[in-house]
Amino acid sequence: MDTIPGINQAVAEVIIAETGGDMTRFPSAKHLASWAGVCPGHHESAGRTKNAKVRPGNPYLKGALGLAAFGAVRTKDTYLQARYKRLTSRRGPLRALVAVEHSIITAIWHMLTDNVPYHELGGTYFTQRDPERATRRAINQLNQLGYTVTLNPRKQPA
Repeated sequence: MDTIPGINQAVAEVIIAETGGDMTRFPSAKHLASWAGVCPGHHESAGRTKNAKVRPGNPYLKGALGLAAFGAVRTKDTYLQARYKRLTSRRGPLRALVAVEHSIITAIWHMLTDNVPYHELGGTYFTQRDPERATRRAINQLNQLGYTVTLNPRKQPA
């Protein structure tokens, strides 16, 4: 479990101690995230979605995940750091941190359920997933700064 960025031996021990290490009691990763208290809140009334805080959960597990997420967003070129940076711009740093906690607990559930090691997607995951979107975003940012952008594709070496 300590192959996940941000998780060291002490945090891993707290996670195993609080969850029991047996993921059969949680039917899905979403159930575990809800029990841990790191899933997004949901408050809707009269068809309007309102701001909601995260639900109360296991305070020890939530604290350990907070430390892990805080460390994970400071690691270079990782998926968790890229996720944090993307979410911080539109949701704010604290909500983005909770989203990283949710990603970590989801990865832990999959690791312990399927008995597989952690697979790091890398810091360029979102750019590789949709390169046209990354191109549009960069062009829009330059246009907002007052530049006119012309794209010329590079020639591939033979």
